[in-house]
Amino acid sequence: MQTVSADAACADPQAANTSGAQPSPQRLLTYVQPYRNRLFLGSALLVLTNALDKAVPWMLQHAVDAFVASDFHTVRTLAIAVVSTAAVMWLVRTASRVVVFNVGRDIEFDLRNALLSKVHTLGASLLVRYSTGEIMSRATNDLAQVRLLVGFGTLNAVNTSLAYGAGLALMASISAELTLYAMLPYPLFILFARSFGRTLFSRSQQAQEALGRLSEVAQENMAAVRLIRAYGAETHEAERFERVNQDLVQKNMRLVVIRSVMWPVLMTIGSIGTLTVLWKGGAMVVQEKLTVGQFAAFNAYLGQLIWPTLSLGWLLSVVGRGRASFARVREILESKPVVPELPNAVEAPSQGDLRVENLSFSYGDREVLHDISFHLHAGETLALVGPTGAGKSTLASLLPRLQDTPKGTVFLGGQDVTALKLRSLRSQVGYVQQEPFLFSSTVARNIAFPLPRECDEERAYLKVRHAAAEAVVCEDIDRLPEGFDTVVGERGVQLSGGQKQRVALARALLNEPAVIVLDDPMSAVDAHTETLILEALEKAGRERTMLLITNRVAAASKADHIVVIDAGSVVESGRHQELIRNDGVYAKLAGQQALEEELAGL
Repeated sequence: MQTVSADAACADPQAANTSGAQPSPQRLLTYVQPYRNRLFLGSALLVLTNALDKAVPWMLQHAVDAFVASDFHTVRTLAIAVVSTAAVMWLVRTASRVVVFNVGRDIEFDLRNALLSKVHTLGASLLVRYSTGEIMSRATNDLAQVRLLVGFGTLNAVNTSLAYGAGLALMASISAELTLYAMLPYPLFILFARSFGRTLFSRSQQAQEALGRLSEVAQENMAAVRLIRAYGAETHEAERFERVNQDLVQKNMRLVVIRSVMWPVLMTIGSIGTLTVLWKGGAMVVQEKLTVGQFAAFNAYLGQLIWPTLSLGWLLSVVGRGRASFARVREILESKPVVPELPNAVEAPSQGDLRVENLSFSYGDREVLHDISFHLHAGETLALVGPTGAGKSTLASLLPRLQDTPKGTVFLGGQDVTALKLRSLRSQVGYVQQEPFLFSSTVARNIAFPLPRECDEERAYLKVRHAAAEAVVCEDIDRLPEGFDTVVGERGVQLSGGQKQRVALARALLNEPAVIVLDDPMSAVDAHTETLILEALEKAGRERTMLLITNRVAAASKADHIVVIDAGSVVESGRHQELIRNDGVYAKLAGQQALEEELAGL
């Protein structure tokens, strides 16, 4: 028996919080706060690591002085202590990195979930502003940079602060004068570091934007590969990809150049301090102002500042890219949903009574629906008929609030749909698009997409098969190479248009919604497929409220009531025979289709 994976088939597509109740995306700190205890632990381990690190030069100082004094017992004891300290430091250092880096990964995980939740909330309106490739770039490459900012950035910021703070204090305890000499070039170092930081941020943002454009072009070419081949446009698209790719290379090279210049400049400035210490410190040893052990310890402490100095340059790069990336992610997180859910929204009623009253809707200044009204009682079927561009699909999307439905115009079970929870409303109003979307997965998983996570495998399989039978596609699926476990390919490429329509219908029927809205399911099918779909609709419409958007009179004639709209307004309504006698828009459409069928039969 073919089975459906409980995890995949029972996935909840609306698990995202449609109310928008998520952490405020205003600051990255909002996402860091839940992990503050772990960051505190990681910071404590870093403090301990630095304490152990600073203990080594102190022991070195006494060991050197003991060696000069021929106290070899002390030298041996301190050597063992240094080795033991280094071993403990290695363990503590490793633990600190595990803790801090994992916090960065967890915050990346939270941000990715928040981003996905926001994408679900914004819906199609997001694609008006950003391409799919651009969104994917922000959800992957940009979030990876944010992870580095939190993990690597936090670790090195704490490490650098402790290394400089403790190192300078210990150096000053040996010789304040020599410490001043060592720090002479550092004001210049800070000045250059700030300048590099600003440039890194700007160029990092440009590089990430270029990467987003490259992702967009790549995604479009993969999705439209058949169209590109059909028009022989491979060369043109390859050239377009090459241009975008070259732009990304140039933007990244500008970033590489500034990073390549930054490292030697900062290292050169830091090296000036080292040379000064060797010159001045050597003279102080000769003058017996310092012991050989103190001079060795001072140089060891100064040497311990080399890596923090190096990492400061890398840290500036990470912070610059991380800030730029989070700014791009935040643009999406701060976007306001076109379809908001009221804070006091209630569950949708399970009644199939659907009423539309004086509904008008506009895209900007262009009105596409004007004063639409009809009443669809529970269990009835209503056909919405009209020419292309009449506003039928817009009306269909307003019923389950896929667009911002005007308040007081659409009612389900007597309740205004704008006062209902979005997830609850959409579970009661099943919607089948004009162009059905199928995932590149098995037939079973496509149909089972709306099932809740808690459903078991056997129950999922039974529901999937029952829905497929209702949609009159079960036999077609059984004839596929692996039945319900057949992978349909990208957007269902392995299935015919009629099969995709019926699989989408089965998916809509799976959770037995009170209302089914079908947006022109026979727009591009042959006569045989149309017959199968009509049979499926007849089955689906039994004891269920159905709104069928169609231009096919054969389908509309089976409905309990027909509403004809043209240019966004209702021009006719009634039953099939009544509208035929009226000799209006519907009758002309019926005559035209009858003539087409007659000519096709010649």
